[in-house]
Amino acid sequence: MIWQLTDDPFLWPDPHTGEEDGFVAVGGDLSPQRLYAAYSLGFFPWYSYRLSKTIHWYCPLRRFVIFPSEIHVSHSMRQLIAKDRYEVTFNEAFDDVIRHCATADGRDDDQGAWLGEHIIRSYTEMHMRQLALSVEVWERAEAGCERRLVGGLYGLIIGHGFIGESMFSLVPSASKLALITLARRLEPLDMIIDCQLETPHLKSMGGRFIPYEEYIERIR
Repeated sequence: MIWQLTDDPFLWPDPHTGEEDGFVAVGGDLSPQRLYAAYSLGFFPWYSYRLSKTIHWYCPLRRFVIFPSEIHVSHSMRQLIAKDRYEVTFNEAFDDVIRHCATADGRDDDQGAWLGEHIIRSYTEMHMRQLALSVEVWERAEAGCERRLVGGLYGLIIGHGFIGESMFSLVPSASKLALITLARRLEPLDMIIDCQLETPHLKSMGGRFIPYEEYIERIR
């Protein structure tokens, strides 16, 4: 069953009543109040802005997450980190990161593209409220050249969860380096990383499914 949201940003349906793929509701807006309420309950917006003007909300009952203590760092990644070729920072270039996430690899040309200007504006506002975080990977300055942004990711901090929204790489493994650095930062804080959707890339880095009920208990 797909629900039509009301004007009340804090009123959400039971996710167990949604579709098998996690599609539960339509409508509403992307205000900070609604986004915070949505993510606190496990919902997130995901839809093609070219195909629909109506926001679609998902809340999968099997949550694909990474526990920071379980993140897999391959031998090749250990070698890359040891070379110290890249610098990783937090919240230095949120706008650049989210815009690279929108356009890297021609993503914005795809008919199903979801990261449009409306999403960028809304999550930038969440960043200004200290609820959204970016991780930047920079190629270090050499021979008079300034350092260059070559990868990164962004997401929301909700309770004890980091909800990853998107990542990008302009050089091999830059987004992996961003994720590993984030995991190391979050591990002492007893936080989890919500990947939202399973991908081979994230599975190879230690992602696994947990039930919705465990997910909600952990982020709270």
